[in-house]
Amino acid sequence: MVGSLAGKVALITGASSGIGRATALALAAAGADVALNYYSLHDAAAETADQIRAMGRTALLYPVDVSDQSAVDAMVADAVEQLGRIDFFVSSAVYSDREPFHTANMAGFKRTLDVSMMGAYYGLRATCNQMIQQGEGGAVVIVSSPHGQIAFPNCMAYNMAKAALDMMAKTAATELLPHKIRVNCVYPGWTDTPGERKFLSDDGIAKAAPGLPWGRLATPEEIAGAIRFLLEPGADYITGTILHIDGGLFLPWWSKRGSGDL
Repeated sequence: MVGSLAGKVALITGASSGIGRATALALAAAGADVALNYYSLHDAAAETADQIRAMGRTALLYPVDVSDQSAVDAMVADAVEQLGRIDFFVSSAVYSDREPFHTANMAGFKRTLDVSMMGAYYGLRATCNQMIQQGEGGAVVIVSSPHGQIAFPNCMAYNMAKAALDMMAKTAATELLPHKIRVNCVYPGWTDTPGERKFLSDDGIAKAAPGLPWGRLATPEEIAGAIRFLLEPGADYITGTILHIDGGLFLPWWSKRGSGDL
């Protein structure tokens, strides 16, 4: 389906690494021009932009903190000025600290909510206002998480943020029906991204992966493929839903590989 997104413009937050980067490359491969938001990984973002330009697509770089609403608004306005429109928004920027809630450093706790929850809202608000103005519909994918439904310990702020994103997306999908702007979430399972190294070493990840229901971590490209699908014209009848790409994480425990007889 190469070229199915030709003439379209996507803005992706957290696009310098992991799922955001893989999504940017996948959408460019399908023909879209891409505005790449990132916070600190400039070299990685620039390399991603170079790969997109090598495909013959336009790539713009925006080193913007998504927790700053005025900066997000300015980023969207500039992207529209440079690229003429915005058809897709993918919210992938994230921040997370892990510690017990009752002793959590409140700066990190608040930062997690500001980036992972409010940052998604600011991007959603600004891009959807542009899509409404264009009057030609559009599509949004919010990268949520199983943390939105599973109370993983020592992750209260992140759990809160992801649970909020699910309801944010469903509410937006309802309100945007008259404008034919689709809003969906994806639930990546444990995915092999650079961000995971904040919490575990390569060795720790390698030891933990076989214990997952599918026996391995997801790749960023697998998640990006699902995001691309939700933005494709063929997904026009899908809105207000959550797509799990989690390797069976929500299946009953007895479905786990190698569990044997009940």
